[in-house]
This record gives sequence, C-alpha cells and structure tokens, in this order.
Amino acid sequence: MSNNLQDQNIDIFTLTTLDTVPAGGSCTIVDCSLPATLKLRLEEMGLTAGCEVTVLKTAPLGDPLEIRVRGYSLCIRKELAKQYTVRQAD
Repeated sequence: MSNNLQDQNIDIFTLTTLDTVPAGGSCTIVDCSLPATLKLRLEEMGLTAGCEVTVLKTAPLGDPLEIRVRGYSLCIRKELAKQYTVRQAD
C-alpha cells in the first residue's frame, strides 16, 4: 500500500479501481500508479487525487470507458483505468 493511502487513513476495503465502477456510478480518485509522464498528462486533463469521476458508459466490448471529470467527458482505456485507485460513492 502506498504512503499516500496510509496518510489519508482510508479503509482499504472500500477501495477499488476505476475500471470496476459500473456505468452510472461515481467515485473519487484516491491514488494513481501510472508512470510519471503518463500520470502527469492525465493530471493535466483533470484526473487528480480527490477529483470526483462518473463513469458514463463503456464501449460495447468493454474498452474504452467514457468518464465525466470536471464537467467534461473523457475516454480512457481500461488498462489505464485499472491504475486508478478510487473510493466509490455510497
């Protein structure tokens, strides 16, 4: 578990990855385990820790995912979504 998660005192049993959030579901980004350059690029597009994300839909074969982040829609590959640790909204 990364230090970022430990510092936030988050119950690890409530965490999942972005690719597992169902269409229509909302979550909050907790951590990202992508390489630094790719992580920076996605942070520039608004995918930062603490940001709320809604999964709008998935493509017919499950890849990519369409998400709503900071008021706009963004499509990301499922492999990238697996690298985002999120806390699902209740």
